[in-house]
Amino acid sequence: MSRNFTYLANPARVIFGEGTLSQTADELERLGVNRALLLSTEFQGEDAQALSKSLGARSAGVFSEAAMHTPVDVTDRAMRRFEESGADGVVSLGGGSTIGLGKAIALRNDAPQLVIPTTYAGSEMTAIIGQTEGGQKTTQSTPRVLPETVIYDVDLTLGLPEAMTVTSGMNAIAHAVEAIYAENANPVLSLMAEAGISALTDALARLSTGDPRDREARSDALYGAWLCATCLGLGGVALHHKLCHVLGGSFDLPHAETHTVVLPHALTYNMPAIPDAVERLKRATGSENPAAALFDIAKNAGVPTSLRELGMPEDGIERAIQLTLENPYYNPRRLEAAPLETLLHNAWEGRRPE
Repeated sequence: MSRNFTYLANPARVIFGEGTLSQTADELERLGVNRALLLSTEFQGEDAQALSKSLGARSAGVFSEAAMHTPVDVTDRAMRRFEESGADGVVSLGGGSTIGLGKAIALRNDAPQLVIPTTYAGSEMTAIIGQTEGGQKTTQSTPRVLPETVIYDVDLTLGLPEAMTVTSGMNAIAHAVEAIYAENANPVLSLMAEAGISALTDALARLSTGDPRDREARSDALYGAWLCATCLGLGGVALHHKLCHVLGGSFDLPHAETHTVVLPHALTYNMPAIPDAVERLKRATGSENPAAALFDIAKNAGVPTSLRELGMPEDGIERAIQLTLENPYYNPRRLEAAPLETLLHNAWEGRRPE
């Protein structure tokens, strides 16, 4: 291996398996957390309440107002609850919205975080936080928001609806796809990314065509999601994530669904500039056209494949391009307005990459 590279692992304690939710109290004690504020969305509020009850005096209550794209005003309310409850740590039970709220609290007060993911989104393994204020989403990376402990419990994913399974899984795959050609890409991350994409694409196919409660397939999907999330935390991002941040923050589009729609088209844009990465993606997806293979996963599952279906106005494309070019992320292919317009029109219409 003649290529120079730097590999830096993020510190985290990961517990993976079935029935691991029962270890929450022990893990809080290990972290030195006496009273944890439990975070969730309204949809998962009952699950958070049940976990709170099981924790007894170690719970400081439940805040179930987590929302997409981590709005600053929601964080303000959560901070007041945190302070009023006498909490000294947080437990985030849910997907990216809830995990993002936990990170936003930690960014302000450095509270220890125990995260229990119930989707495949992957935010739990990263030091990245995105927050929305005034219709614009901004992101930053800081070790302050990296969760200390993550509990992966396969049981919590068994009832994940098919649509959410696929869109959340595609969100995770996007992390690994970009890690292969991101600015901080290296051979170790490329191995993890290829393995994660392979595990997830295979598991999503099995769950879409077979038993959605298949424990082995769910375990493979969660394992793949962990690998993909680790890649996001260490490898960095490129055009795909920039577009998703712009589209989500500016047009209030659903996070996982936006990743699902944009990924095949962002990959198509970059493929001419990343021949080595394309070979890895061909192996991982078992296809000569990885972008089309990813599009087909969504199409075959019946989830949205166009920005139009997500409610984005066509006349918003020009604004999205402007915001993307104003503060661009690293990307292996130069960002230019005309090809970006083609990319976004294809994504808006839901065209299959050829």
